[in-house]
Amino acid sequence: MTKNTDPVILVVEDEPAQMELLAYNLQTEGYQVLRAEDGEEALLVVQEQAPDLILLDWMLPHLSGLKVCRSLKNDKQTRSIPIIMLTARGEEDDRIRGLDTGADDYVVKPYSIKELLARVRAVLRRLRPGIVAERLEYEGLVVDTVQHRVTVGGKPVELGPTEFRLLLTLIEKPGRVWSRDQLLDRVWGRSADVGTRTVDVHVGRLRKSLGEGADNPIRTVRGFGYSLGG
Repeated sequence: MTKNTDPVILVVEDEPAQMELLAYNLQTEGYQVLRAEDGEEALLVVQEQAPDLILLDWMLPHLSGLKVCRSLKNDKQTRSIPIIMLTARGEEDDRIRGLDTGADDYVVKPYSIKELLARVRAVLRRLRPGIVAERLEYEGLVVDTVQHRVTVGGKPVELGPTEFRLLLTLIEKPGRVWSRDQLLDRVWGRSADVGTRTVDVHVGRLRKSLGEGADNPIRTVRGFGYSLGG
């Protein structure tokens, strides 16, 4: 399997609870997270370490997200960094202003963490295709992250969306043992109202889809969780 260095994402958010929620979920997805609590700090952070993507709140103290976005997009050194604006301003005129300033995507609060993570993946894949692995492999098991297709030994495997996310998590780091709680956070999201039994049910479905028997790559670690191989 070929995997790139984990992408670096700068989160610019002045609400501590929201910052922690975003940072936690991004890190759970495997991203490195930089933080800034206002627009001026964001510009300084970018000068020190250019991130692969910026999640930028519109309403910030000292310097608005709109002005930060404009400043970054007007600078030839930073204009290629993709920016997703986060805002409670959902009117069409506001969205147009954000996109006209150079933002690559626009997410209105309150938003679903799952949707936001999907937007992050989509923007990275579109603008920085080398960052997001499009094909993950493990011993004849292949996951195409663009087409959402899975094959085993060259034969297609039909998976539901939850089983696909579960497999994607496991195949990103073969041999790593994931606890049920970690898989809940990663696949269902921290705020999901489901229990660890749900993990067992979907692992069972995934295992059945990949083929029963000794060759099945999913390993159960009794009393803890699951891994792919190892």
